[in-house]
Amino acid sequence: MNVRRSGNRNLTLGPISDATSPGDRGILTAEAFRRMITLERKRSERSRKPFILLLIDTGDASPTARNGRILGKILSALSASTRDTDLTGWYSDNCVVGVMFTEIGIEGAGATPNTIISRVTQTLQNTLTLEQFNQVTLSFHVFPEDWDHDAEQGPTTNRTLYPDLSQREDRRKLFHITKRTMDILGSMLAIVFFSPIFLIIAVAVKASSRGPVLFKQRRVGQHGNSFKFWKFRSMYVNNDSAVHKEYVKQLIAGTADKHPSNGSDGVYKLTKDPRITPVGAFLRKTSLDELPQFFNVLKGEMSLVGPRPPIPYEVEAYDIWHRRRLLEAKPGITGLWQVSGRCRVKFDDMVRLDLQYARNWSPWMDVKILLRTPGAVVLGDGAH
Repeated sequence: MNVRRSGNRNLTLGPISDATSPGDRGILTAEAFRRMITLERKRSERSRKPFILLLIDTGDASPTARNGRILGKILSALSASTRDTDLTGWYSDNCVVGVMFTEIGIEGAGATPNTIISRVTQTLQNTLTLEQFNQVTLSFHVFPEDWDHDAEQGPTTNRTLYPDLSQREDRRKLFHITKRTMDILGSMLAIVFFSPIFLIIAVAVKASSRGPVLFKQRRVGQHGNSFKFWKFRSMYVNNDSAVHKEYVKQLIAGTADKHPSNGSDGVYKLTKDPRITPVGAFLRKTSLDELPQFFNVLKGEMSLVGPRPPIPYEVEAYDIWHRRRLLEAKPGITGLWQVSGRCRVKFDDMVRLDLQYARNWSPWMDVKILLRTPGAVVLGDGAH
């Protein structure tokens, strides 16, 4: 038998705990069980109480009599190792059985991941023959995940815990093909059209301050995958990002104050940042510093429309539910947030706009946002 654990938690096997049988319960269909995973994940985002998803894979999707006997034994064994609050169902029909152990504890009293893993493993060892036991694979997935922000590849998400997103992507395959086609054609046309402006900006940046023309930075993209993000340099070299880090932390926590801007309401952004050069201030105000991101779009790391890709230290300050903006859509140059107030809205409201875009996205919606973007850029609403 193979045992896999994911969720980036240290789940070493501990002492075996006694379990009492909660009685026989039905097994949910794959559709119903995957729906319950989604609901439990959203509940965990609010309560901050973790849950474990156990998957038992027999390695054969065909409903043979042999498989039926093994699965029957597994389900019988699980009934003796789960609580009334735990849920059992098909993750994949006739092949992968899943169990959700809800509202577990990481420390202190109550059921812990170590205890649950030990109990289930020992129960299956006692129930199945050695041959049957070696035919199945156990995998344990803990939510919420501990993202490794220091990893070069970024805090990659365990997609097993997000079956709803996989189903949504499957339903939108044609839309995704259309979106990628729009991204390729749009970015190529933009690079050609703006090429004279690229040259002018490059000369202005180089002549106004010491340092490279282009600025590259690691950003976190869809599913936590990181990539090199390109902009025209708008800051002095060797600047200290401590002030920005602190303000971002306050912004995400909802305690940041608005800073003065051309408008009367102010913006949630550093408006008098000493790190920014005079040329850089103009580039930021007009969003011209973002033109090199068309190359990120052409490479497939970004889209023309989508949420803004955050810096890793921003993601470190995220609440659990904020992470969904990185899971449900590919990052973009412009988006619903940029044309709906930009830095004038609070961070939580920005995340809600990103999630609204991800839920309702369509090629036509992208076209409408793209058509609204020039007006937002010209007016400079919330831009700094």
